Amino acid sequence: MTTNPSYAPERDTSEGKVFTVTGGDWDTVVGAADPVSDERLIVNMGPQHPSTHGVLRLILELEGETVREMRSVVGYLHTGIEKNIEYRNWVQGTTFVTRMDYLSPIFNETAYSLAVEKLLGIEDEITERATTIRVLMMELNRISSHLVWLATTGMELGAISIMLYGFREREYILEIFEMISGLRMNMAYVRPGGVAQDVPDSAVAKIREFLKVMPKRLKEYEDLLSGQPIWIERTQGVAVLDVTGCISLGVTGPVLRSAGLPWDLRKTMPYCGYENYEFDVPTSTDADVWGRYQVRLAEIRESLKIIEQALERLRPGPIMVADKKIAWPAQLAIGVDGLGNSLEHVAKIMGQSMESLIHHFKLVTEGFRVPPGQVYVAIEGPRGELGAHAVSDGGTRPYRVHFREPSFVNLQALPAMAEGGLIADVIAGGASLDPVMGGCDR
Repeated sequence: MTTNPSYAPERDTSEGKVFTVTGGDWDTVVGAADPVSDERLIVNMGPQHPSTHGVLRLILELEGETVREMRSVVGYLHTGIEKNIEYRNWVQGTTFVTRMDYLSPIFNETAYSLAVEKLLGIEDEITERATTIRVLMMELNRISSHLVWLATTGMELGAISIMLYGFREREYILEIFEMISGLRMNMAYVRPGGVAQDVPDSAVAKIREFLKVMPKRLKEYEDLLSGQPIWIERTQGVAVLDVTGCISLGVTGPVLRSAGLPWDLRKTMPYCGYENYEFDVPTSTDADVWGRYQVRLAEIRESLKIIEQALERLRPGPIMVADKKIAWPAQLAIGVDGLGNSLEHVAKIMGQSMESLIHHFKLVTEGFRVPPGQVYVAIEGPRGELGAHAVSDGGTRPYRVHFREPSFVNLQALPAMAEGGLIADVIAGGASLDPVMGGCDR
């Protein structure tokens, strides 16, 4: 065996012969091994591309229209949310986390609140009505998130009509959110200890209307897409990732279930009383874009079943824990200037003893203290396992909060789906992961 002295020069030492290995020129190495290396093209797709499902940058190495290598570049929507939480009290953290994955704010808030409640040791003190409202809001949010996925994926694959219809039904859900919380998105509605305010009767009536309308609309979506030759061509057998690949890459949610594994934290590791609800975990064995489409539509139907059961369980009662040292003292109402503290509540605080006023002031400005410790709480978000890792040093502010965000984890599967396929299928595969870059980058 002969060695190239310029690549690995050698020298004798008291320990024996030593080789110093240096790198060669990569273009020369690749060119020697690959006769078509000169014909390859590096293309930046994104972050301003209209079909990368957000500010996602994909670096593609193309050979004709075939993707030979791909790298995802994230971080264009980084907002420092996790670091900012360290400078706010535990309740104020809700207003930050709700803005991470902006298509599923209720899930962000619930994961965070469950983690804080676990640190406080008050999981069993959360009222039945508050827990039921959380389930109700989460399932409405799951449907609205899946509708945005269907709408945007349809648009990216050329089905403009479904985009209009998907946003039409989502608008109905956002109106329900506004009736309940005062806001359409980023509501900071789920708080440690319960929820911000009660569900009005008018919202319950609107939800019942939605339950009547939505099954017909789902049938329309399927009539529009499922037998459409172009939709079938663009989804079946495209961006395949089997269950072994999903598990190896940590992929969860509809993508994992479309590969055949019925892993849903609402069933496997129940929280918020999900073990008391009757629903199925939809799966598919296609493991492609078509399978993910089928699973998400089926999940919307299951969410409708859960919402109906939640409405039946909505008994009168408190919506916040009884402990006044934890319960956020606000009583909100709609006034001439929008949503805010009700005047009656303000008058009551000001008219009570000086001690109660001081307690209110301290709780709002400083916040409650959380015992030292760390917890990890995971829930089933629309995109997969959403986990909150919260650490307390015993103060009124979080020492550290970190989220296991499914969009971030799932995106690493994109090269495995896209490499060896056509550049057109990169769009379909990326969309089928349903990444939300606000959640990915945080």
